Amino acid sequence: MEFLVTVLPWIQIILSIILTTTIILQQTGAGVGGAFGGGDDSIRYTRRGMEKVLFYISIIVAILFTLSAFTMLVIQR
Repeated sequence: MEFLVTVLPWIQIILSIILTTTIILQQTGAGVGGAFGGGDDSIRYTRRGMEKVLFYISIIVAILFTLSAFTMLVIQR
């Protein structure tokens, strides 16, 4: 149990960095240029390629982050 209390905050930090990165990269342009303001002005309603992968990764990481937060709450009691 002590191991989990020690390791879980680090896991949450890593997951939060990954989640933030994937969300930033999902901006319209779906690349490093799009994340910092560059990108085209075309509007697309479907996700393709890397944008779709980033979308699914962000969902999975968000779920893992939420589960780790709830786990930390249960352990702290």
